[in-house]
Amino acid sequence: MDVPVTNMLTAAEEALNQTFLSDGYLVVPVENQAGLDRIRDCVAELAASHLKIDLPNDRQAFLDGLHQHVDVPGLNDMRLAVINGMNQQPWLRATYFSLVRSVLDQVVGNELVMQRRINLSIQLPEDDSSLLPVHADVWDGDSAYEVVVWVPLVDCFKTKGMYILPPTPNDKHAATLSQYADGTTEDIYHAIEPDLQWPDLPYGKAMVFSQTLMHGNRINEEPETRWSMNCRFKSMFSPYADKLPGEFFEPVTLRAASRFGLDYKLPSGFEE
Repeated sequence: MDVPVTNMLTAAEEALNQTFLSDGYLVVPVENQAGLDRIRDCVAELAASHLKIDLPNDRQAFLDGLHQHVDVPGLNDMRLAVINGMNQQPWLRATYFSLVRSVLDQVVGNELVMQRRINLSIQLPEDDSSLLPVHADVWDGDSAYEVVVWVPLVDCFKTKGMYILPPTPNDKHAATLSQYADGTTEDIYHAIEPDLQWPDLPYGKAMVFSQTLMHGNRINEEPETRWSMNCRFKSMFSPYADKLPGEFFEPVTLRAASRFGLDYKLPSGFEE
């Protein structure tokens, strides 16, 4: 980073920020395990309700084995029903935020905006219809100042998870992207594949990553269904791109001094 910084972070904050800068992501234990369990159970209940089946006591096993209850043609209807149902829960967004609140405070800021709707991804084993090709969100109108909070509802590992390209190789490959102008995202994937990382995220952990980095997923070759949620956060006063407060984002931790500043209007009637 070329911007000069007077560093007044604590040693622990500096270590966390340096890890984020070098790796482009952090894998951390959730700070509210009970809240994560509540989210998982809500999602499982909504899925079982849509499928008109009894929900087993073992929610984790049910989610891992979803492919036993739904096929690819019926998957998207179920996913949309679950997304709509979970986003109608008045407690959902605050609970999701609580999973990594202190980490966001340290690496993003303490005056945050949060995506208005939380996303859900479901990927059945060997399903090639739910793939997210290699991309960086900034290519599609997101701010470079955003981070994604990615939370698995099951154990995610290898192709059951996602891949990300760390900052140094990302910069190297980004400089050559123009050579793929007549190619495909698959061509880009094969070029970056040797440099990719596939973080293991067991249930109970979350990943915070910069969406300026190339990332995506592949066909899930594990014998279990992948369930993961994602939501974007950014500092209230950092630059926006196409997605704006009130439309895509909503302030969630706006402080008193900022409220005064946003509301202030200079006295009128003194102009010459």
